[in-house]
Amino acid sequence: MDITSPNELTLTDLSAPASAGCSCGGCGCGEGASASTEEPVAESAAFREDFLVTGMTCGHCVASVTEELSGLAGVASVDVALEAGGTSVVTVESSAALDTDAVRAAVEEAGYALVNSPR
Repeated sequence: MDITSPNELTLTDLSAPASAGCSCGGCGCGEGASASTEEPVAESAAFREDFLVTGMTCGHCVASVTEELSGLAGVASVDVALEAGGTSVVTVESSAALDTDAVRAAVEEAGYALVNSPR
């Protein structure tokens, strides 16, 4: 916004293309930045499975297991009910049923053990 005098303001046309940016320099949308209104497409969760995992004791453990399981094809979300030092329930929502061996490998890659599925 340009100020021409202390009591007079210059108006800016807001109908300008979004790609022009706001040019404030602080928000990251500056001149030449492209603006996208599309939301990222999330995986559709048609399946929900619980797995029992041992060995987790803290939030870092939860983050490690979550990261590895989130890398499996079709996984939409991972939720861990941490039972520090005990057996935690890990709920995975995915677009298709997950292969238990793939889940076991992901959990082991994170450094923990898959006990079984409480189905």
